[in-house]
Amino acid sequence: MSPGKAQPGEPGSSSTPQRPNVAGLAGSSLKSTPNSRGAATVSDHISLVGVEVEKIRPWIQRDIEQAKTCPVDAMLQVLLQRASIDHKTEQPGLLERCLEAVLPVCNGRVKCAGKDEPKLHSSRIKKALDRYVLPGVERKYYEPFIQVTNIALACLADIKVDGMRAASAKVDILCQLNDKEICQEHQDKKSRRKPDVVILPFQSSLKAFPNDGNDDARHRFETAAKPTEEPLLWTDVLASIEFKRKSKVLARPRFSYTVKNYVYTKPDYLRLETAALDGPVATASGLSQTQSKQPEPAPASLRRSARVAESSQNAPSKSSSKRKAAESVESSRKRPKVGDTDTKLDVTVQTGLYAAEMFAANVAVSHLLNLIVIDDVVWIWYYDRQGTIQCSGINFIDDLPRFMVLLYAFQRFDLEDWGRNKHFKEVKEGTCVKEGVLRFDLRPEDLEDVELGDVELGGVDLEIHTSDEERVTHYGLKGRATNVFPVTSEALAKKFPEIEEDGMVAKIFWGEEQRTSEPEILSKVFDIADKEKETVKGHVPQLLWHCKVKNPTSAVRKALGLADPSKGSRVLYILVFRKLRPITELHGEDFFNVWRQCILCHLALWKGGVHHRDVSPPNMMYYRTKNGVLMGVLNDYDLSSLATTPGPQGNERTGTVPFMALDLLSLQGQRGEVEHLYRHDLESFMWVLAWVCLRYRNGVLLPRETRPLDEWATLDAVACGEKKYFFMGNFLGYRTSDIKPCMWDLVADCFDILDSDASDNRRSRNKQSRQSKAGAGEQTSAGESVQDMDDFLHKFTSTESWIRLSNSLP
Repeated sequence: MSPGKAQPGEPGSSSTPQRPNVAGLAGSSLKSTPNSRGAATVSDHISLVGVEVEKIRPWIQRDIEQAKTCPVDAMLQVLLQRASIDHKTEQPGLLERCLEAVLPVCNGRVKCAGKDEPKLHSSRIKKALDRYVLPGVERKYYEPFIQVTNIALACLADIKVDGMRAASAKVDILCQLNDKEICQEHQDKKSRRKPDVVILPFQSSLKAFPNDGNDDARHRFETAAKPTEEPLLWTDVLASIEFKRKSKVLARPRFSYTVKNYVYTKPDYLRLETAALDGPVATASGLSQTQSKQPEPAPASLRRSARVAESSQNAPSKSSSKRKAAESVESSRKRPKVGDTDTKLDVTVQTGLYAAEMFAANVAVSHLLNLIVIDDVVWIWYYDRQGTIQCSGINFIDDLPRFMVLLYAFQRFDLEDWGRNKHFKEVKEGTCVKEGVLRFDLRPEDLEDVELGDVELGGVDLEIHTSDEERVTHYGLKGRATNVFPVTSEALAKKFPEIEEDGMVAKIFWGEEQRTSEPEILSKVFDIADKEKETVKGHVPQLLWHCKVKNPTSAVRKALGLADPSKGSRVLYILVFRKLRPITELHGEDFFNVWRQCILCHLALWKGGVHHRDVSPPNMMYYRTKNGVLMGVLNDYDLSSLATTPGPQGNERTGTVPFMALDLLSLQGQRGEVEHLYRHDLESFMWVLAWVCLRYRNGVLLPRETRPLDEWATLDAVACGEKKYFFMGNFLGYRTSDIKPCMWDLVADCFDILDSDASDNRRSRNKQSRQSKAGAGEQTSAGESVQDMDDFLHKFTSTESWIRLSNSLP
């Protein structure tokens, strides 16, 4: 994600097939990082071209499909540990002690904490459960479940267990019915969701009932189970609870509860049995196929002849890649909710969409918890940027003590335990909160968990403008989850007075621990810039300050005993840069000038040992010097690698699918069998050229109905490659009369070269394959020399169109 103005319709990345399971990349035979799949690759920001908020849903399902599983007792132990006084010290036996402690509540012998309130006496829990198990429609179960939960919370507040914190008076959670749409803006897009029930702070619930009065007990027992007077906000929601009713008859509550060994429910875990609707279908090999029909490209010779003839034809109509998958089992499907376009939706996907909203509502959320209730079983779902974990179910009718322990832990959570980032705090002006502004605050005791890039400068006074129109936000579950916000800082403004006019932005993202960090990559970039002053100096981002929050997502997986917990582990980074402008604002000769500068900078960096690997429009920026000179900037190095690092790194794809080289979009490329070379990145620059020329006019994105190529941002990698092959053979049909002739000539020359080069490579590979099968020797590596790089770039720079445009520059 690039610092600068968010460009509606500009992709951060797109969907890709499932990454093969590889135990260790460095020691494997992989030549590149295979592409992961899921919302992480679709929604680096919500303004993806062709990806409305609702179109993210199939990719949320793909993330849910990959959820890890763990026994619920392991998760309860972890949650209790978080809610303990000394959460950093392991406390064996905590679950057993808490199970014993909550039995009086389960058996109706505890009154509401602090007062004798009949409505909130624990004896009412069994009465509410008796109503819950009666036959009826789904909505009838919301009220008794809410009452069970809120009565239990009122009675659990005074239950003391050695080593556990007291109930959080500041958060004071409540279970609340939700019957109104919860709307949220994602830059220029709006989502509408309607979870059944939510957990939120008591004060937030009160705000939804401005006319309810001050009766605390009545609010918890009665009002919270009624429709709200005002819509709730995702910023207030701590957890969502989604219901599904399948069985007509449920077992009655026990007369008396005791602590017993855990018994697995049927099913033990919720499973998806079909591929995501509207998305590519995963095959047994883990690679993705598409059912969309695509016209076959013409033979290479005919394609080149057609270009020479400059045949004029209309741009091919967009064919939909959507397909319907078979329905999964009815037991896990939900009726359509507001904002969903499918006739039925898996309850796990519905809940995943709520998690995506909750991630987007607050900055740098570390994790989330949601609950799914099917009949008398509740499943805990845990989400963070490494992935999703679901626990085995709790039958809260038969095994009420375990459900009480879950509520007991929740009740002692502070906001950080719910996943809110403690370093981002509201800014107040007098007694009022400053809307849309957060302060990044580091206390002395926080420095133990934070790694600062500038120790002398320390934790700077960052004010983050979260509602600014130029913000770039993320929408999804896993992955880097990059957000870019304009920021102000007196300390940084004083240290870097030259940036006053342009301003600053903060890039906040979850980087993979296994990768060389972006600050480390940039350190090497700056070293190269000192040597390559003409092509690199001034053409790379200016890093002003950075820090790393040392709280890896792998920690919870280690505590749960999951296999390979560090694979894909992520930590939070905050990088502050000089603010830049997006290349898509430019057109004609100005666009060519900045685009060309980025290409030359990229080549110098590659030769110097920094391989960018993610060339796309959001990563190509510019600024103007005080003399008005345009300076192109190759930006965003969080997926880059160093030539000195052996083997591919991390668990995340390297590249933005609509702009990736065709070799890397092939089946072999998606399996990591194709080495990522300089020529592949240079090809990406050509796809950027075509993308901008066809989709923008005078620096403005064309309306959806008139711009081509939207589908590239919503297809899986292999299907997108097929679309791009078709485009390369038929691109003359995409030309419109308002494209400047000098730019169209450049597009035509560049794609002639790409097409000819692709044909030559196919012939070479076919020849090598035949020789290998005939025993004439092993297939050679596809490596390239510095001369190979220069020669490939020279093919483009020596074209008449490139030379004419270069000569026109000041």
